[in-house]
Amino acid sequence: MVEIKAIIRREKFDLVKQQLAEKGFNGLTHWHVMGRGKQKGVVIDGVCYDELPKEMVYLVVQDEDKTEVVTTIIHTAKTLPKGKAGDGRIFVRRIDESYTISTQLM
Repeated sequence: MVEIKAIIRREKFDLVKQQLAEKGFNGLTHWHVMGRGKQKGVVIDGVCYDELPKEMVYLVVQDEDKTEVVTTIIHTAKTLPKGKAGDGRIFVRRIDESYTISTQLM
């Protein structure tokens, strides 16, 4: 299994969630987060916004589903046509074990 964490623009979250669900990936967790990337925030009308609101989407999927999930997030979260700084970042890590609490025997 793999853990996928994606930090995306807030306005893209609902569409990413919808696209993942349409492909059968309904289980996810998300957080409202604040942060900045390589561009160190953004300057608007002379005001520097050091940290920007984002959404962090978290999923654990089977190894064979990793590429489909990552590709779906990229295609859905990217600002078209070429993407922009601030579109987000995806992190993937291996998961060695996972337990469903409600089905575990004591």
